[in-house]
Amino acid sequence: MNLKITGLHLDITDAIRARVTEKLQRINRHSDNILSATVTLSVDKLEHKAAAQVHLAGKDIYAETVENDMYAAIDMLADKLDRTLLQHKEKSNSIR
Repeated sequence: MNLKITGLHLDITDAIRARVTEKLQRINRHSDNILSATVTLSVDKLEHKAAAQVHLAGKDIYAETVENDMYAAIDMLADKLDRTLLQHKEKSNSIR
């Protein structure tokens, strides 16, 4: 999976990059056809926002979270992507 991490009004530190990479490894096990993922992290006053767009073969999945802490936002984003990919996987398996 090709992973791109960008920051708006935020410097991406090694710790944040490691956290995002670690959490998104979990979604890799659900689907073999993940082409790439783009994660955008931003800070607006007291809101820490994490958004991700995952490109699958034939579909794009988008998720976004807003939390008081950047690490909590990354964790919630990974959970949302995990649930969404599981739903997509179950839906595509039931169609076959």
